[in-house]
Amino acid sequence: MSEVGLRVNEACKLDLADIKWELGRFGKLHVRHGKGARGSGPRERMVPLINNAAATLRWFVEDVWAQFGDGHTRPGASLLPSERKNTDGSAARVGDETLRAALARAAQAHLPDWPEVITPHVLRHFCASQLYLGGMDLVAIQATLGHAWIATTMKYVHVPSTHIEDAWIAGQQRVAAQLEGLRR
Repeated sequence: MSEVGLRVNEACKLDLADIKWELGRFGKLHVRHGKGARGSGPRERMVPLINNAAATLRWFVEDVWAQFGDGHTRPGASLLPSERKNTDGSAARVGDETLRAALARAAQAHLPDWPEVITPHVLRHFCASQLYLGGMDLVAIQATLGHAWIATTMKYVHVPSTHIEDAWIAGQQRVAAQLEGLRR
């Protein structure tokens, strides 16, 4: 969720078959149950496996998923299985509250000095901010997060207090490089 900014309910509804390793430069996730308008229903989108998401998913599918049995070959096998079983013995789909609770426990165990609460929604904001600070434009971040409006995406991007100064220095460095190129 922190690498490609998925909503918690989107992550819970992903199937193994929704990973499209062969699409694009990095592979893509087919988010079939994205947030949508009340009238139009969920909006589908293809999310590139950027930001190391492909490596994380490969590790999860190859090393972790196998711990849940061999149900990965059945149609509709959930990407994020639960320890609970369906009536046919296959792994059930993890619920969003289970995912939220697991994230809270992991944050408490691995970030004991972190003063804020870490939720799946906070991870979406973190993802948007990291993508922006890494140079991705707002329209691409909007498409990645599945926002209908760019104004919503702008609310997700949080920049450091030195952002203006950093942008000014970067602009000065670009101009200096251009002038140096003209001088040669």
